[in-house]
Amino acid sequence: MFGARSVLGRIATTVRSIISPKAVTPPTQTSSAFAMPDTQENPSAEPAVDNTSTTPESTATPAAAVSDNGPGKRKVRAQTTKDRREYAKRKRLERQQEEPRERQPRPEGSEPRKPKRKVALLMGFCGTGFQGMQVNPNARTIEGELFKAMIAAGAVSEDNANDQSKVQFQRAARTDKGVHAAGQVVSLKMIIEDPDIVKKINEQLPEQIRLWGYVRVVKSFNSKTLCDSRIYEYLLPTHVLMPSSETNAEIARTVEFPQRSIPEITAEQIEERRAYRASEEQLQFVRDALAKYCGTHDFRNFTVTRGCTESNSKRYIHSFTASDPMVIRGAEWISLKVKGQSFMLHQIRKMVGLVVLMARVGAPLKLIDALFASPRVNVPKAPGLGLLLEQPVFESFNRRLKNQRSDASSDPVTFEPYMEQINEFKQKFIYDAIVDTEMSDNVFDTWVQGTEIFPEPFTYVNKEGVIPEDALITPESERKWQQKMQELREVEQKLGKAGNQSDDDGEAAGSDNDKDN
Repeated sequence: MFGARSVLGRIATTVRSIISPKAVTPPTQTSSAFAMPDTQENPSAEPAVDNTSTTPESTATPAAAVSDNGPGKRKVRAQTTKDRREYAKRKRLERQQEEPRERQPRPEGSEPRKPKRKVALLMGFCGTGFQGMQVNPNARTIEGELFKAMIAAGAVSEDNANDQSKVQFQRAARTDKGVHAAGQVVSLKMIIEDPDIVKKINEQLPEQIRLWGYVRVVKSFNSKTLCDSRIYEYLLPTHVLMPSSETNAEIARTVEFPQRSIPEITAEQIEERRAYRASEEQLQFVRDALAKYCGTHDFRNFTVTRGCTESNSKRYIHSFTASDPMVIRGAEWISLKVKGQSFMLHQIRKMVGLVVLMARVGAPLKLIDALFASPRVNVPKAPGLGLLLEQPVFESFNRRLKNQRSDASSDPVTFEPYMEQINEFKQKFIYDAIVDTEMSDNVFDTWVQGTEIFPEPFTYVNKEGVIPEDALITPESERKWQQKMQELREVEQKLGKAGNQSDDDGEAAGSDNDKDN
């Protein structure tokens, strides 16, 4: 057994092997180890010094700075909880002291500063003709139009025009190219001293983007992190529920992959689809299938993101419902509404796409349960045309606010006061835009036919509900599929075609080739 002096000697030797005697931080100074937390990769980093003891041994090698590392070994620990707290406090004080010196004098002739207030801005938009919600250089986006309008109306100063972070801008949900929102919430610091500021901003916006109003909120409000759920709507024509086409199945069986193509839809077929009315049995199947998604499940098969695992692909769905049918310009549509805490990329479109193919083929409901547990397969992605953000929900925030009414600096974030305006806008700009596009471009019909003429990725959608080996995504299957797609593109180039079998993301028949957009 070693004596106390021998143990202290070994500890001191360990410390000297990491730092030189000159590098030991005096007790009155803060160790520089915090600048280089990883002392193993940065041997010059100094270990933390504990000032609780005045003996020479404990000053050089404090008890709190060593830890066991196996029998007969001792290891220096660079930081303690106390050290980290002191370091954070010191850096915070340094920033506070530096801020006044960093602030530059305002140039002569610049507009005077006006007080800004943190608000939750309630808005809606039709995404047709826009490259998504987020600001993107050289692209027409919803946020780009919103900022231009707010600057013109005096809600945001010219000084803050080119940097969203200056006004603490944040959105509750992201929407992609062409996706609509009946209700969206963005939080920012805005100049609101003008009582007509909402009206003035709307006057500067295109008519397909509308502000419903704003809510004063606390300074710490963040529309993304405080949004506890989101409601999306998917407008679906019921003709996609028609039984699968024998003609398409024959093409898939007899024509080589590169020679296949989706035939032009005839006027007679268009009229047939518009006149189609779903049966009660079909509608009930859709409702039962959507209900399967509710609860907590592993949705790794319902996103295009590579590398999903059970730990990062679980999502909780509150509800998923289908409305009664409604006739819009002679065609029948149903509204699907899903409420969830959060969604992965293209998750909603894939959930809808699978239900549509199951209804056409007559696949059993147990297939959805199987996909929650199975290895990766390609799930068809329904067109983005029918998708819209209904509204973000702030239930927890509003509940806390209700229980703490002494805090008058914030109001509940809700769309209730504006529902009449929202419904009128949704009907005129969003529903009409979806229907107009479908009537002119036959987006849904083209997508459905594509899944049947190019059925190779979806062989698991069958009447037995059995997932065959050839449907699983493997490196070999991906390689073969990419090779087939390359052959198809080469044929199209020779024929001068635009590739009408691909959807808006360039993925044939809505298949999942692990391609993010």
